[in-house]
Amino acid sequence: MPAERLSVPVSASRHRLIHWWRVFAAFAVLPLTADPMSAQVPTPTARIHVTVASGASAVEAAIVRAGRFGAQTDARGMAVLIVPSGAHTVVVSKLGFRSDSLPLTLRAGADTALRFALAAQVTEVEAVVVSATRSERRVEDVPLRVEVIDEEEIAEKVAMTPGDIAMMLNETSGLRVQTTSPSLGGANLRIQGLAGRYSLLLADGLPLYGGQAGGLGLLQIPPVDLGRVEVIKGAASALHGSSALGGVVNLLSRRPGDEAEHTALLNQTSRGGTDGVVFLTSPLSAHWGYTLLAGAHRQSRRDLDADGWTDLPGYERAVLRPRFYFGDGNRSAFVTAGVTAEDRLGGTLAGRTTPAGSSFEEGLTTQRADIGALTRWVVQDSASALHGAVVTLRGSAMEQRHRHRFGVVRETDRHRTWFGEAAIAVPRGRATYVGGVAVQQDAYRAQDVAGFDYTFTVPAVFGQVDVDPAAWLSMSTSVRADAHSEYGTIVNPRLSVLLRRPQEALSGWTSRLSVGTGEFAPTPFTETTEATGLSPLLPLGTLEAERATTVSVDVGGPLSVAFGALEVNATAFASRVDHPLQVLDAVGTAPSGAARIRLVNAGQPTRTQGLELLARLARELGEGGEDEEAPVLRVTGTYTYLRSTECDPDAGGDGQACSRRTVPLTPRHAAGVVAAIEREGTSRVGVELYYTGRQSLERNPYRTGSRPYLILGVLGERAFTTRAGTARLFLNLENLTNVRQTRYDPLLLPSRGQGGRWTTDAWTELAGFTANAGVRFSF
Repeated sequence: MPAERLSVPVSASRHRLIHWWRVFAAFAVLPLTADPMSAQVPTPTARIHVTVASGASAVEAAIVRAGRFGAQTDARGMAVLIVPSGAHTVVVSKLGFRSDSLPLTLRAGADTALRFALAAQVTEVEAVVVSATRSERRVEDVPLRVEVIDEEEIAEKVAMTPGDIAMMLNETSGLRVQTTSPSLGGANLRIQGLAGRYSLLLADGLPLYGGQAGGLGLLQIPPVDLGRVEVIKGAASALHGSSALGGVVNLLSRRPGDEAEHTALLNQTSRGGTDGVVFLTSPLSAHWGYTLLAGAHRQSRRDLDADGWTDLPGYERAVLRPRFYFGDGNRSAFVTAGVTAEDRLGGTLAGRTTPAGSSFEEGLTTQRADIGALTRWVVQDSASALHGAVVTLRGSAMEQRHRHRFGVVRETDRHRTWFGEAAIAVPRGRATYVGGVAVQQDAYRAQDVAGFDYTFTVPAVFGQVDVDPAAWLSMSTSVRADAHSEYGTIVNPRLSVLLRRPQEALSGWTSRLSVGTGEFAPTPFTETTEATGLSPLLPLGTLEAERATTVSVDVGGPLSVAFGALEVNATAFASRVDHPLQVLDAVGTAPSGAARIRLVNAGQPTRTQGLELLARLARELGEGGEDEEAPVLRVTGTYTYLRSTECDPDAGGDGQACSRRTVPLTPRHAAGVVAAIEREGTSRVGVELYYTGRQSLERNPYRTGSRPYLILGVLGERAFTTRAGTARLFLNLENLTNVRQTRYDPLLLPSRGQGGRWTTDAWTELAGFTANAGVRFSF
């Protein structure tokens, strides 16, 4: 059935969007002109006078920060912070120097003088990998908004789904993990409503999962070895090339500490899933260290509605990834290698048939291997014009082989990606200049289906300037030129601006504006072909590259409230993707009997606009004892409004004039509340509640729009210390509301759909209520 069509004319929608952006832009600059704390009781403050030097020379433009309050040193290396009285940790950082910090407690009205002596070096081992913005700055000081999932949040998700990162990303505001192949459980990541193929997944800044991670990449990455995750929303092609048209997710691994640390995890679910993971980390010498991740994961097939079709695909997977690190103060490096092997099985169960009266088993065997390395050093020659500059070299290579089974059809293929980059960052006064060259090649070879092989070779040159004209203003401008072997020269710029409240206001509020472009080279891989394979697809004709422009404005900061520390943020965003690819029905049938499909560029752009709201509250509950910390209550609330429209492919979508529709599987409203009480190192109890609004559906014979749904989850964790180590027992009750698509409609179609597929799109959970329990043992 055709999906829901819009009743609002395009021109009216455009005028409404312009008015909405004017209102939000005015709101975004309020932190510069109004004091959000002016109506509250004044907070007692103290003053910190900071002097920063390196040897006998003052360090200009160093970032000095205490929590949300920051300043920048002047030409004399001096800065002043005005902060609330109480306990603080003052942190000083600048590119090319080792960061330093000092904890202290301040009395109301007191003046305190601090002096920091910074030593030149690349970074500490913990920060050896360049962040997703190529900046060495703290997240609070980066003009481009970068959202960080910290180690504490990751640890919570490890207890829920230790086998993959899908839930961790899906519960992040503005991100949605969308199932693309219900038969095999494939999924991709949509960022702020953009198609999942536009999202770039990096590991320690390297494309170890290829230019496109594919429909199973998110489901094959265990989170146990992650230290944090950085997320850039919106076009990031100026930073990372055309694969980052929609945004970037950078998975940063845990680094070796000063002492050995070993973790073993065992998890069992009520739906027949089993996970076993071992993570080892240890220093090898004063300058060397290593980590090792090994995992084995299994899921048995489940037919929850007893119709003979697999609702939860079965799989067996093994993962192995060692890493080695080096750091001696002025040089740092790491090298990693990984292998993944997996077998998945779905479709009809043994002895069962489709409505056509025949069996249709689906399967996928994956074998992937990769290697990557990065090294950095500081130019030490004081006579050189590049003295103090940071040089970075990094590279990686990946090969992935698949054996697909779609009933009687077999598709065997190979993906290869290799990547290399050289960059230099030169700090000079209040500016840092970054320049570099890169080259990446993505190649695909199909053994059983002709006409889809490609090799894209893309050399590139890029530059970036980060400058702080004043203590209240930071700017970052980046541009990248790619010489694509198929689509010619592609130039993508990006501009980001950060505005801070004047220090005297004590608010710590900031506003950010970011505008960027991106261009994406079409391939045969879309959400539809993930489910159908390439056999029904006609050979690609002349396609134009998809090009996007994205813009975002956000405002946020802390609020002083009586019941704890509250941080709020609001982000408005919009994007326009020109020449987006769409899948249309074609004349004829494939040898397998599946109806043919074809890829075309839509005649009009896909337009998306939305709003994200975020609030975080932290409060200590009572006082801790002599041997334990006080319990802390943490509450996070999120809300996302999203409106995305495109040409209707069933109503002339490949012409210059088209009827517009809401993009399928894009909920207009989504919200979540997560509350947890944690006693550090001892226990954690958490509750999660997520709401997803109505979604437009495509080619679904059972309904044209999904039902809104609410998912409730509860997690409990308790640590026990033994002579051998610490055992953490956890119990997670996921989806207590038992939301499951097959409770409302069948997943199996009454007849073969587009491209020969046998399932509808997945618009909600397929597993229903699931309990999992396990133990994580550290020794």
